[in-house]
Amino acid sequence: MGKICCLIGKSSSGKDTIFKKLVEDQELNLVPVISYTTRPIRQNEQNGIEYHFIDTKTLAHYEEMGKIIERRDYETINGQWSYCTIDDGQIDLGQPVLYLLIATLEAYKNLKKYFGNHNVIPFYITVDDGIRLERALTREKEQKNPNYDELCRRFLADSIDFHCATLADCGIIKQYRNENLIQCMQQIQVDLLAIQNQEKKTEMAKAK
Repeated sequence: MGKICCLIGKSSSGKDTIFKKLVEDQELNLVPVISYTTRPIRQNEQNGIEYHFIDTKTLAHYEEMGKIIERRDYETINGQWSYCTIDDGQIDLGQPVLYLLIATLEAYKNLKKYFGNHNVIPFYITVDDGIRLERALTREKEQKNPNYDELCRRFLADSIDFHCATLADCGIIKQYRNENLIQCMQQIQVDLLAIQNQEKKTEMAKAK
């Protein structure tokens, strides 16, 4: 039986970097799930790597087909941007594998509704807000057309979205601090291996 592991965290907490490094870990052998978005692609991003970048017409087509697992719409400085997980064959919980994807709290809750609470596991990445803001500014400066208004909007919105009470309501207790990437990665890897070992034991018990 497969499980879905969600990397969750505020903007610029390091989710993208951790996601890439975990997927590259051959011992873990995780299967990445790539979400979809209508926001413009950023410099240094690749279609099909960070996201599947689509237009609103394509998104509407998936919705008409009933393929939307979960969807979030945000009113940004540049208009509405949509993010979603689509039932495009990437996830098959009948397979004994761990899937990995980046998700918001809202997406995490909707994934649990769709796939079942016990099949979706959160990994909440945290980092000091000062460090996070520095990282966000550095990344935005690298863009061809830096969008500092949107950066500020997201930074302030995160303070509301990731309130302690909201995390508790979602059942998220454990945090993985990312001031030190190596240490953060090691903690996540240990827990992922523990999940895999438990799943193997469960499958062996069923086979007896």
